Amino acid sequence: MTYPRELKEYPQLQEKTYPFRLFFNKTMDTKANQNILFLHWHEHFEIIVMEQGSAVFHIDSQPYEAQPGDVLIVPSGGLHVGYSLRDGDIRYVSFVIHSSLFNDWAHDPQHDKFVAPYLDNRLQFPVKPNEQNQASSVYYSLLAGIIAEYQEKGPAYQLIIKNQLHLLFTLLSRTFLPKQQTGKPKERLSINRERFKSLLEHLEVHFADKITIEEAAKSVNLNPYHFCKTFKKLTGRTFVDYLNVCRMNEAERLLLETHLSVTEIAGLAGCDNPNYFTKLYKQYKGLTPSLARKQVVLDSPNL
Repeated sequence: MTYPRELKEYPQLQEKTYPFRLFFNKTMDTKANQNILFLHWHEHFEIIVMEQGSAVFHIDSQPYEAQPGDVLIVPSGGLHVGYSLRDGDIRYVSFVIHSSLFNDWAHDPQHDKFVAPYLDNRLQFPVKPNEQNQASSVYYSLLAGIIAEYQEKGPAYQLIIKNQLHLLFTLLSRTFLPKQQTGKPKERLSINRERFKSLLEHLEVHFADKITIEEAAKSVNLNPYHFCKTFKKLTGRTFVDYLNVCRMNEAERLLLETHLSVTEIAGLAGCDNPNYFTKLYKQYKGLTPSLARKQVVLDSPNL
């Protein structure tokens, strides 16, 4: 498949001593509502910096629109997924950071007061900081500096990036900590997110199996009405739409990477009717399966 087979992702970071990595994401010629980031979660923090295009990221059930220059902070353990808002190219940078990057600050009293509560998830930064406090956007220049350091990889660039990230967290904490609860640990993961994780992971792996809305709702102990409402809020898509996205992405992989017939691929993608499969594939991918296969042959004449 062209996306994680499990919702829990294990990002490959640069090195154990400096557990962070930058991912430069680019999707060309996207269509409106096209998936640009598959639903997943990980134990790392993620900072998304939008560079080109328009997108909406659903983070812990809430949608956040992102235009060039916008910054989103995904909390550790947060389910997140992204879709383009309109046709065109999409570019964004993902900063993936494990909290252990700052272990050597553990005995610093100021770190313990201002940064540690966010690292151990007693508190959370706002997903879109400048919406709650416009002044916080001034700190985004630190991210631009980190990107430059990461690309140039000059002497001790890891140390510079580590210190710039800690400075960013400290400045954000200075802005938001006074307004947030400090006495009682905040519940980090929503009940719905935890409840749906096993179902979503099952769908990613067993997308070809027949499963009704009623069966899916029963698996998370909800009635069908509340299930559909909660599922759409969590993933940004209806249950049927989400399942179709999983199936058509696997179908696309099989068309591009195997010599199976369209009928065989339809069956493997959970569609018993080849005509319906063709219609569904065109709806999600913009062309028929046979045309997609022909384009592969034209682009790779030695196949």
